[in-house]
Amino acid sequence: MDEKLFSIIDSLEDTHRLPLQDYEYLVSHRSDEGAMLLARKASAIRDSIYGRDVFVRGLIEFSNICKNDCLYCGIRKSNSTVDRYRLTEPQILACCKQGYDLGFRTFVLQGGEDGWFTDERLVSIISKIRAAYPDCAITLSLGERDRDSYQRLFDAGANRYLLRHETADKAHYERLHPAAMSFDHRMQCLQDLRDIGYDVGIGMMVGSPYQTPHELAEDLKFIEEFQPEMCGIGPFIPAHDTPFADFPAGTLEETCYLLSIIRLIVPDVLLPATTALGTISPLGRERGIQCGANVIMPNLSPVMVRKKYMLYDNKICTGEESAQCRTCLDLRMDKIGYTIVSDRGDIRREKSGSHGGTHV
Repeated sequence: MDEKLFSIIDSLEDTHRLPLQDYEYLVSHRSDEGAMLLARKASAIRDSIYGRDVFVRGLIEFSNICKNDCLYCGIRKSNSTVDRYRLTEPQILACCKQGYDLGFRTFVLQGGEDGWFTDERLVSIISKIRAAYPDCAITLSLGERDRDSYQRLFDAGANRYLLRHETADKAHYERLHPAAMSFDHRMQCLQDLRDIGYDVGIGMMVGSPYQTPHELAEDLKFIEEFQPEMCGIGPFIPAHDTPFADFPAGTLEETCYLLSIIRLIVPDVLLPATTALGTISPLGRERGIQCGANVIMPNLSPVMVRKKYMLYDNKICTGEESAQCRTCLDLRMDKIGYTIVSDRGDIRREKSGSHGGTHV
């Protein structure tokens, strides 16, 4: 029994913060016994705030065109084998209608950094969704934009923004991205989003190339300091035709271990059991929920484009119709004692105080 590990876990449960060296110890001394203890504590904290409810977000992957060349990403600009597409405004709105009829009350518009989607075009789409579904939350995952752009999209009706920080270590960031991309700019974008009033989601890949326990400890410390409303983590999964195609994937065990730690750091965070987790293990999303997650993001995109939005290899649920996917998830969550609810799934910060989200 690692008494130091258990002492650190108890301290994190009590204070929701640790020195950097204790985070590094947690990461580098993972054990089955420690993972089970963390999962129990994380589940108890989540249940005390959210009960056994699981929130669903309807994911609409509307463009796989991207100006960036991130070394890990399957839709990177330099990957000439990708079959590129972008959905039209009517197609995006049709996805929302189908999702609303299936009980989704949050839509996530996600795409590569596609310059065709100007502020004007996005404002048109967002304002139409807001007018048609005033009871829904609109989440954007569109990468880096300037502050004025973020403000215009917020004013049009967007509530939340997902922008993974990818890694909180600048040198590590530079090993994962081309020189044209800036760690400092990514961090400035996150601060701009927070200042404007979005509910902000950050996150990182687990087991990404060149990642060490020290970098993961820095990620956990950044999560502690930023206090995100959402935090999306998933295992690194290599994509063919990228510079990292031959690197090993992250693991289910380490990802679930970190999910539990994040729940203890930010008790009320909205924490997805990601598609990537389900891709590396048939029961990956269930394991994520059992380790403290409380969000699942099924795909509402048209089936004809799902195989084209391949950020990594072997992505699941690329052939299922939206209704089929929703029914399947309902049954799978029920089997492990959780219930998918038709709810916006706003963060519940009554117990810990607001950190800047508007929840409108």
